[in-house]
Amino acid sequence: MEKIIKLDSRRQAQALFGPQDEFLRIIEKDFKVKAALRGDYLKIEGLASNIRKAGAAIEYLLEYIKTGHSDIGKADLYCIISNFKKGNKSIAEEPRLSASLQPLSKHIGPRTEGQREYFEAIRRHDIVFGIGPAGTGKTYLAMACAVEALEKQQVRRIILTRPAVEAAGESLGFLPGDMYEKISPYLRPLYDALYDMMEAERIEKYIETGIIEVAPLAYMRGRTLNDAFIVLDEAQNCTAWQMKMFLTRLGFDSKAVITGDITQSDLPDGKPIGLLQAQEVLKEIEGIKFAYLTGSDVVRHSLVQRIIEAYDQTSR
Repeated sequence: MEKIIKLDSRRQAQALFGPQDEFLRIIEKDFKVKAALRGDYLKIEGLASNIRKAGAAIEYLLEYIKTGHSDIGKADLYCIISNFKKGNKSIAEEPRLSASLQPLSKHIGPRTEGQREYFEAIRRHDIVFGIGPAGTGKTYLAMACAVEALEKQQVRRIILTRPAVEAAGESLGFLPGDMYEKISPYLRPLYDALYDMMEAERIEKYIETGIIEVAPLAYMRGRTLNDAFIVLDEAQNCTAWQMKMFLTRLGFDSKAVITGDITQSDLPDGKPIGLLQAQEVLKEIEGIKFAYLTGSDVVRHSLVQRIIEAYDQTSR
């Protein structure tokens, strides 16, 4: 069976096919079809069910390009393919963050069904737990929402924190420098996400003036955090006491998002994981939302999703 799709221009074909036709090869491989350009027409061949899904994904991509989005990235492509393969609605219908958060013209917003539910939970609740494996956008989406809230003056500051836990073979005491320099590598992923969303000069200015604070979890003790958007990352490394301490820091007009992957805790054996305890203790409290992401919500390299699924099968 085959399907013919009309292309409007060479520019549209170039955006669809990607550099050196890389995107077209990905579409062929993932949908198990063959595709070839014949003049202004794209011919797709394969099984009827595969052609139907591939054709729908390509037609969506063409509409996306027509609206001025000719800068499709590989991550966007993988997410679109994943959604159409599973029969989910396309990301065209998903909510997005404000354009002011896209200095690099990136699409910032949920790309999967699980991410959409997580995204909506953050907007509707003051305390949200985002729990899931690596690569599902837990921290990135939370930080994007924090930056948006700051831009819209819904909060006066952003506080980003994570516990500094010594994993096996990674002792803080043997790292060079003062305490800040020792802890800085643990906070690096938070800085990386920030610099992906805002201009470097503005970030540095906000950090200098305290509008954005990136600090270890231990620095939260004894504080009341008013009018702030707080993101606690790597919460699977919080003890039960640390989790309670953090949650009780929340002040007026503040919002907190706690992210973690329960399968990757670095806490010593026998030490209660605060994130696990929080699920049991807080599950019935109105105003607190637990959002769960899975391997199907991974937005990194396609192999990451397969790796997570393989490990999940092994642990059963």
